[in-house]
Amino acid sequence: MEDQKKYVVEVGKAKEGRDGRPSTGPVYRNVLAKDGFRPLCHGLESCWDIFCESVRKFPDNRMLGEREMFDGQAGKYVWLTYKEVYDLVSKVGASIRICGVKQGGKCGIYGSNCSNWVISMQACNAHGLYCIPIYDTLGAGAVEYIICHAEISVAFAEETKISEVLKAFPNAGKFLRTLVSFGKVTREQKDMAGTFDLKLYSWDEFLLLGMQEKFDLPAKKKTDICTIMYTSGTTGDPKGVMISNESILSLISGVNHHMETVGEEFTDKDVYLSYLPLAHIFDRVIEELFISKGASVGFWHKDVKQLIDDIKELKPTVFCSVPRVLDRIYSGLVQKISSAGFLKHKLFNFIYNYKLGNMSKGYKHAEAAPIFDKIIFNKVKEGLGGNLRLILSGAAPLSSAVETYLRVVTCANVLQGYGLTETCAGSFVARPDELAMVGTVGPPLPIIDVCLESVPEMGYDALGDTPRGEICIRGKCLFSGYYKREDLTKEVLVDGWFHTGDVGEWQPDGSMKIIDRKKNIFKLSQGEYVAVENLEGIYSLASSVDAIWIYGSSYESFLVSIVNPNIDALQSWAEENGVTGDFATICENPKAKAYILSELTNTAKEKKLKGFEFIKAVHLDPIPFDMERELITPTHKKKRVQFLKYYQDIIDTLYKSTR
Repeated sequence: MEDQKKYVVEVGKAKEGRDGRPSTGPVYRNVLAKDGFRPLCHGLESCWDIFCESVRKFPDNRMLGEREMFDGQAGKYVWLTYKEVYDLVSKVGASIRICGVKQGGKCGIYGSNCSNWVISMQACNAHGLYCIPIYDTLGAGAVEYIICHAEISVAFAEETKISEVLKAFPNAGKFLRTLVSFGKVTREQKDMAGTFDLKLYSWDEFLLLGMQEKFDLPAKKKTDICTIMYTSGTTGDPKGVMISNESILSLISGVNHHMETVGEEFTDKDVYLSYLPLAHIFDRVIEELFISKGASVGFWHKDVKQLIDDIKELKPTVFCSVPRVLDRIYSGLVQKISSAGFLKHKLFNFIYNYKLGNMSKGYKHAEAAPIFDKIIFNKVKEGLGGNLRLILSGAAPLSSAVETYLRVVTCANVLQGYGLTETCAGSFVARPDELAMVGTVGPPLPIIDVCLESVPEMGYDALGDTPRGEICIRGKCLFSGYYKREDLTKEVLVDGWFHTGDVGEWQPDGSMKIIDRKKNIFKLSQGEYVAVENLEGIYSLASSVDAIWIYGSSYESFLVSIVNPNIDALQSWAEENGVTGDFATICENPKAKAYILSELTNTAKEKKLKGFEFIKAVHLDPIPFDMERELITPTHKKKRVQFLKYYQDIIDTLYKSTR
C-alpha cells in the first residue's frame, strides 16, 4: 500500500490485538493535513457567528427562496435577502424569549424544508437553544417520543403537521408549552390546544409577540450543543445525537479545505437546491456551509415528482442527493436515449464511450470531449438547469454504473461521500476527475484521523495485505454523545475513537470503499458466521429480485429470505408457464416461489458462494418493503429487528417446511 499512496499519510502505528481487543491498522489522515489540521477562523465560536458574518458581508445577497404557488401550480422563486432573514430571525428570537425559553432550552422544528425552518433554526442559534428536528418517519409515536425525551418546550411545525403534534398530547403537555405554525392555525386547533394548556400561534401572530422587547443575545462557546439530531437507528428507540457548534464549524472548514485544493471552491454565487430533509445532518451542515459563503438556498415545493421542474426553475450550481433520486434521474435519461431511434442511440453510445475513454486516460471531465459536451451532453445539462457543477451523493452507496454515467453525461462533478450523524455528515469525499475513485467514498476529509479495526468473526483483517475492518474515526467533528444515553455513548466511543459499525477497505490511493456492515452477522447452528448485508447485495443482482431480506437463525443451519420480486420478470415468467392471476396471487403460487428460488441459487453458484450462504427457502411479498410498516429507515436502511418481528410467523413456517 505504501508506494502508490497519494491522498493519505500515516500518522500512527498499527497495533496488534490485546486484552480481548482486536488489532487495528495504521492511523491515516488526509495528506493536506499532514502537518496538523487547519485551525478554525479566529472569532468564530458558533453557527450564529457564521450567519452574522455573512449578513455583514452580503446583506443584499439572495439567501432563502421559495416558489410562488398559484392554484397548486408552482411559479417563479421569490427571495429573502440575508438582511431580511436577519430581521425575521430577530423577531422570532424575541418571541421565543417572551415565552420564557432561555439559553439551553429545547426547541423542536417539525416539517419539510422551507424558509421558516431555517429562520427558526437561526433563532435557536442566536439564543443558544438546542435545535431539535422532529422527524415523523422515525415511526409511529416518534413525535411524542422526541418531544418527551428531549423535553422540548417550544416547537415550530409546518401547517399540515400541527394536528400530528396535537396527537402527542396529553403526554407531551408535560414539556411542550408553545407551538407555532409555519402558516395558519384553525379555530378547532386553537380550542384543542387550549384544553391541554398549550399556547398555539400562527406564524404572523408569533412574530408580533416580542415586537416591543429587546433581549441581549447570550455568549456562546464552541463546545455548546447547537442541535440534537434523532437518528432512526435500525434497532430500538431513536437516539439523540448531540452536535456542538465546533463539530459543524470544523466540518465546514474541512469541506472548504478539500474543495479549494481541487479548484472547486464554494462562493456567494453558488445556488443550492434544498430538498433532503433538514432534519438530517447531511442537509443541515450543507446549508450552514452555503450560508457561511453568502450563497443562495432555494427550496423544493415538496413534490418529488416535480423535483426536476424545481431544478429547471432554480438552476442550482450544487445538488446534494441520495442514490434513489439519482437512480431515477439516470433511468429517465437512459429511457430518453433508448427511445430516440436506432441511429441516435448508436451515435450517443459512440460519443459516450469516446468521452469515458478520455476520462479514463486522466483527462478532466470538462476537457475530455468539449465539442461533444456543447452539442450532445449540453441537452442533459440544460435539463438540470444548465448551471450544475457539482452533484454530491450520500446516505447509501451509489452504484458504480450510475455514478460513471452521470459523471460523463451531466458535465458536472459527481462525488460520493460518507459520514454519519455522529461524525457530523462528512467524513470522506471522493475527488473530482478521478475516475479510479468511482465506487469508493474517496479519501478522508482533512479534519479527521482514520483507522480500521479488525473484525475477526467476519474474517476482516486490518493488518492484511488488503486492509479491511471497522472504520474508526477521531476528530473535532465528532458528536458530543447520545442525549441521556451515556451507556450507548461508551459503546461506540472508545479512547476518543468513534466506531462506525461500517466495514471499509483501504484502496491503494488512500480512498475508502465501504464493503459491509459489522452488526449484520448471523451465527448459524454449525458455527458459521454469515455477513448478511454482503449476501443481500449479491442476491439483489438477480434480475427477478427487486429487494431481498435474508435471515439466519442461530438454531438452524441454513438461511431463508423474503423477496420483493420484480413485477415484470415474474409476470412474464407466469405467462410463459401458464400461471394465472394478479401479481399478489402469482406471489402465492408454489411454482413462482420455486422459480425465484432457482434464480437465487443460480446467482449463488455464479458468485461461488459457500454452501451455508445458499438460500434454502423463500417467501414472496408483492408489497415493497416500506416505511409504513417500519421495515426501513428514511434513508432506506433495513430495520432488521422490525423485519423479524413483522415476518416472524412466515420465517417459522419456512424453517418448519424446509428442515
